[in-house]
Amino acid sequence: MKTIFVTGAAGFIGSALVRELLRHDDIRVLAVDKLTYAGNLHSIRELLDSERFAFVQKDINDRSAMAELFATSLPGGIIHLAAESHVDRSIDGPGEFIMTNIVGTYSLLETSRDYWQGLDDSAKRAFRFHHVSTDEVYGDLADSAALFSEETPYNPNSPYSASKASSDHLVRAWGHTYGLPFVITNCSNNYGPRQFPEKLVPHIILNAISGKPLPVYGDGGQIRDWLYVDDHAKALVTVFRRGKTGSSYTIGGLNERRNIDVVRTLCEILEELAPDRKPQGLSRYEDLITFVKDRPGHDRRYAIDASMIERELGWTPSETFESGMIRTVRWYLDNEDWWRSILSGEYRLARLGQLEERAT
Repeated sequence: MKTIFVTGAAGFIGSALVRELLRHDDIRVLAVDKLTYAGNLHSIRELLDSERFAFVQKDINDRSAMAELFATSLPGGIIHLAAESHVDRSIDGPGEFIMTNIVGTYSLLETSRDYWQGLDDSAKRAFRFHHVSTDEVYGDLADSAALFSEETPYNPNSPYSASKASSDHLVRAWGHTYGLPFVITNCSNNYGPRQFPEKLVPHIILNAISGKPLPVYGDGGQIRDWLYVDDHAKALVTVFRRGKTGSSYTIGGLNERRNIDVVRTLCEILEELAPDRKPQGLSRYEDLITFVKDRPGHDRRYAIDASMIERELGWTPSETFESGMIRTVRWYLDNEDWWRSILSGEYRLARLGQLEERAT
């Protein structure tokens, strides 16, 4: 049974990945997360008692702690998701993004390299460092009909995307210079259950049922390719297990939509699934849409060519845009305790108790 070291495991995509990994009987997961504001143990609490799952609260920049975890767990590979990921936050405070996304990845690469170099030849060949990144490193497609692919030059335009581009380059350099086996994946916009409420989809859902304005940047014409998080998790496992070492794979949902159309779709779904949650006096959820000043340097369009992962590894997304959004809205409606604990801040206190309970 192979142990997989997963960083950022209590985050949105990380928690989905951990659940997907544990569907494979030959895998153990060592889950690591610093538990910053976006890390939430409630997202993985059903896994805490599994004999094939262990959670550790550590910072990837803590080299000695990472080295000890490698030495004691003897992982067969690492999937690295720990990152600061919200563009607005990167504009307001880029320093955290530099420290986590760039310096943190460097620290983890060095720890992984030290560990990997000590393995026997067979274990060395089997080991890989899977770095999970974003399509935002490629910049802005603007009004063109082009698609991002594995061959697209990097052209990041925000502190967030620049920090992720830097980490991608570090991973590739450690592979080329030191021989560390790696794969990189660059995904499009994820959505689905357990996403932190600052992101567009949950923010719109929760604001709508609370009768608050639904803010849309600029004219709402920015286009993104929307990928359901469980489809992404399956793609990550597929690439980790069968992807070609030294390769990058772009992963997309094949669902290009304007932001304004995403918001209107969510409103339509809420009209169908939650007409009784509409605040008194509100005729339609869509009436809450409010256009606000655009984000500085806001890229106009991202879109993914996912033909390489389909051709080489047979992966395609299972969810359509419509089916994924319906599942997402239904999850937030059915899991009010999860998101209310975040909005109140209680989740940050409760998780400490969970850790202490788990430790005993």
